[in-house]
Amino acid sequence: MTTPAVFPIELRWENDKTSRIPFMAYTDEALHKKELQRFFYEKHWCYVGLEAEIPNPGDFKRTAIGERSVVMSRDEAGAIHVFENVCAHRGMQFCRERHGNKKEFVCPYHQWNYTLKGDLQGVPFRRGVKQDGKVHGGMPADFKTEDHGLNKLKVASRGGVVFASFDHDVESFEDFLGPDILHYFDRLFDGRKLTILGYSRQRIPGNWKLMQENIKDPYHPGLLHTWFVTFGLWRADNKSELKMDARGRHAAMISTRGSAGKAAQVTQVSSFKESMQLKDPRFLDIVPEPWWGGPTAVMMTLFPSLILQQQVNSVSTRHIQPVGHDAFDFVWTHFGFEDDTPEMTQRRLRQANLFGPAGFVSADDGEVIEFSQEGFEQKPYHRTLAELGGREVENTDHMVTETLIRGMYRYWREVMDA
Repeated sequence: MTTPAVFPIELRWENDKTSRIPFMAYTDEALHKKELQRFFYEKHWCYVGLEAEIPNPGDFKRTAIGERSVVMSRDEAGAIHVFENVCAHRGMQFCRERHGNKKEFVCPYHQWNYTLKGDLQGVPFRRGVKQDGKVHGGMPADFKTEDHGLNKLKVASRGGVVFASFDHDVESFEDFLGPDILHYFDRLFDGRKLTILGYSRQRIPGNWKLMQENIKDPYHPGLLHTWFVTFGLWRADNKSELKMDARGRHAAMISTRGSAGKAAQVTQVSSFKESMQLKDPRFLDIVPEPWWGGPTAVMMTLFPSLILQQQVNSVSTRHIQPVGHDAFDFVWTHFGFEDDTPEMTQRRLRQANLFGPAGFVSADDGEVIEFSQEGFEQKPYHRTLAELGGREVENTDHMVTETLIRGMYRYWREVMDA
């Protein structure tokens, strides 16, 4: 039996457009490592969490930027800090809890301890051990604790949302988003205090970019998601807009639900189920909120790591944390606002069941991402096609297009080829 020949595969684009994306962009581990450096560790702001997750001095949250573990903490004065979860001594990931409250961080290996700001404050046996009139060991005379703190990240907080960057020369957060995307960010995070309603997390066996693509893709919701098309929450013929920042990396999909609801559905698509009924009609107990300003749903993608969801009354952040080229952890933080009534809080929680790992809608996305990755690995020399609506990159006033995906890969090529 002859073994098929194996030839090296190179990343090749068919032309200077980005409507045909090589499968190798999702399958090559070396390329993935380069992505981590270019998009997560240099020149980008990445999501860390919400201020409401660490409301008190000493509160902390362990999370990730790219594949690097970081800790967000609030110090005694109320300031927020983000530092890398790597001890300055022997490199151990010293923080193991996801959330908690501490007066200091202590590495269990050799008990080096750090302040809530990430400064080194204590080293056991720093001055040696006295025995029989002699001092044994100890750190060198020129050792200074101030030279061995944790790796601190630059922090930006806006509207109660915390971002951080390993790159201290990164542009301002506002410039990073650009005015159009910043407008929709401020629409959701308008200064009201946030409250945490809960978390869900899953590991999806697919390349991390596929989730960015999924939320930049208005083509699939009314076709893949039976729930959306049958009950009218997201349809291709809804009044809608697609907006990008100037470089095409961030995007907002803006949609307004039609007033006719289920009766007005387009029935030609196989995902529409006329017979589907809700056993609990409260899932469609939708109450318009003044801050919406018209749209009933705005899905935002902040490249590379964050999705901001407002789907009727359900609001959440979705955090992408890569795990190799073919998997990522996906962490949902469902939240509300401090001035919500108890009824609105229950409504947000109820509608959150549409989303998350077992959500009536989102379970579909996790599955198709897994199946897509399997196809890419099977045929790494091939390419995807994202040409609905043409091959150009532009904002639109409709959802029958894949322009946002093309915009993201235009930016991807600009950075990766530099």
